[in-house]
This record gives sequence, structure tokens and C-alpha cells, in this order.
Amino acid sequence: LAQPAIAKTTLPAPSVSFTKFALTAGSVTGAAVRTSSGALELSAGDQGSWLSPSQSAGLDFDELVASWNATTPTGSWITIEMAATGSGRTTKWYTMGLWTSDPVPARRTSVSGQGDADGFVAIDTFVRSKKAAPLNMYQLRVTLRRDPGAATPNVRLVGAMTSATVAKYDMPSAPLHNALRDSLGVPSYSQEIHTGHFPEYDGGGEAWCSPTSTAMILDFWGAGPSEGELAIFPATGEPDAQVDYAARAVYDWNYQGAGNWPFNTAYAGARGLNGFVTRLRSLAEAERFIDVGIPLVASINGRLPGFFFGKTNGHLLTIVGFTASGDVISNDPAVPTDAEVHRTYGRADFEQVWLGGSGGIVYVIYPSGKALPANVDGLPHNW
Repeated sequence: LAQPAIAKTTLPAPSVSFTKFALTAGSVTGAAVRTSSGALELSAGDQGSWLSPSQSAGLDFDELVASWNATTPTGSWITIEMAATGSGRTTKWYTMGLWTSDPVPARRTSVSGQGDADGFVAIDTFVRSKKAAPLNMYQLRVTLRRDPGAATPNVRLVGAMTSATVAKYDMPSAPLHNALRDSLGVPSYSQEIHTGHFPEYDGGGEAWCSPTSTAMILDFWGAGPSEGELAIFPATGEPDAQVDYAARAVYDWNYQGAGNWPFNTAYAGARGLNGFVTRLRSLAEAERFIDVGIPLVASINGRLPGFFFGKTNGHLLTIVGFTASGDVISNDPAVPTDAEVHRTYGRADFEQVWLGGSGGIVYVIYPSGKALPANVDGLPHNW
């Protein structure tokens, strides 16, 4: 695909940072305890909390997305909250999500109606109110809960991405020219072959772009549901039943959809992988992940040449490689069949709908022991 000339870098780098907290820091209350591996669990009681240290974002932030990885045995769940500080005040605690692997509506849900003068939570993202004074620090609080007699939840990753609104990006970014080129072997699943499946989980098709993309990455890492798990799942006999399985596993009962960003990475965490949501500043940063063999899930919005539906008001798809000229190779679930999933999009076109559409949102999902690429020198770490 022909591309315009590479942008001359004249604008400052987008302000974004990501912090993965050491769970050995901060404080615990109630029945919460730290394990020898540094995870959080409950001791003899049914409820306890971990409070992070106050964390500088390194910037005045407009948005925050929290991430967590936890195992939640039947009858257990966790709540993730955030309070921010800046300009001489501290906000109230905002609920970023309730999470359990169980399909229990009251325990896996975002929370609406939290808005005040400081900000609001848009499903999975805290957004500072436009008229609110700047915020530059925050704390997270994780509360572990279980029913009497239930096993304890285990929380092993807690983090957050903070970012400032960007009015304009330098696009297209210059390719690195050293990324792996279309050789990762990520499986190809179509969302459209699931149209009409499970209306109680938003009915497949276009509504399932996120769990379909997540399912592709999980199966790439060998962490998707086993044949035994699928054998007892209601979608037995359906093609690519692991997509239906993922949709149920990430469904947000308040949002009434399967596209909650941190719920998708939390599902990966519940399957034994590491997963978090962050923003990247350019496709050059995405190439760093491909270079070390880590495919990504990206959020786009807008008109994309070559996209099956022409344009989208919000869509998730994977980044699995790059052409020699730097164009994006994607397993895009928005096609009628699995055979059509593997697609190529122009670099400038993709950055327009990704950076311009979602601010560069990605899911980073990878196994323990797999090293992430180096962050960009001289910029705040965003993974």
C-alpha cells in the first residue's frame, strides 16, 4: 500500500506512563495478606484490602485505566478503586471495576453514575472533567472478597496507565525496519461467524471484536480453554468455540458488552498469562513488541482503507507483524470467515484510526518468563 512521506517529528511525544505496582509495597488491612511470591490473598477472613503507595504519574493526566491479574475461585471476587491527587486536593474513590471469573453479574461489572466535579468513569477509563484542576498522582485500592467457605482470590498484578489528551500526532511514524515480518503464527478467528450466538452476552458478530482478538492471542500462547473445558461449554459444536468462551469470560454486565479493555486482559491473567492495558505513542513502539515475538490487540475508531466494514465507531483487532515497508499486518476479526482474517493495512491509515481513534490503546498479553521489549529511552515508561 502506498504511504505518504514519513512525518517530520515536530510535535512533543504523547504524555503517557504505565506503572506496575510491587504488591510488597503499600499496606494491607483486614484479612488481606501477602504470599511468599508477593501476591495478595485472604487469610482466615472473608474480606481484606491492599492500598498502593501514592504514585506520581510523571504528568498531568486526563485519563487512567487500571489493570489487574487475579485468579478468583468460585465464590470469590475483587474490587479495584482509584483516587487521584493534584492541585491541592484528593478525589473520592472511583470504582474501576468488580472482577471475577465466575459469570456472576454483580461481581463482574463496571459501575456507572460515579461522575462528580473531578471526573467520571467511562466503563473502564477514569476521565478527568474538562473544568477540573490538574491531577498528577494517584493510588489504587484492591479489595479481595469471598463467600463463607470459598477459597481465596489471588491477585498477582496491579497496574495503571495514565495519559494526557493529545490534540495531534506526528503520523506516520518511521518504521524500525527490524521487526519480525509476519512470522508469529497467530491463529485466525472471525467474529462474524459467531453472529447470533449467546444474545445474553451481546450476540456475537461486531459486538465480539474484543473477545475474538483476545482469544486469538490466548491460543497463540497456548493458554486458551482446553478441549475438556470446551466440551462442557454450551457452545459445543460451534466453530471456534473458544471465542464464545472468551465472550462469556469478559462480559461486563453493566456495560452489557464484551469490550471492557481491562476485563479482557484480566481474562488472560485468569488463564495464567500476564496482561495489561496501556497506550503506545506510535507504531514504532508496537514494532518493538513484534520484534520480541509479542503480538498486540489494538483499539481503532474511524475510516480505515481495506477494513471490511469501511469504518468503525470502535473496534479491536490484532497487530501480528509488519511488512518490509512498515505497513501493519493484522489478524482482523471483522471479516465473514476465518480465511479472510489475515490482512494488511497502510501504516499512515492505521495510525490515523488507532492513535487518532483511541490514543494508541493496546492489550499487552504474554507469558511469565517472556521479556518485554525495552521502553523508549528518554520517555516515561509506558509498559
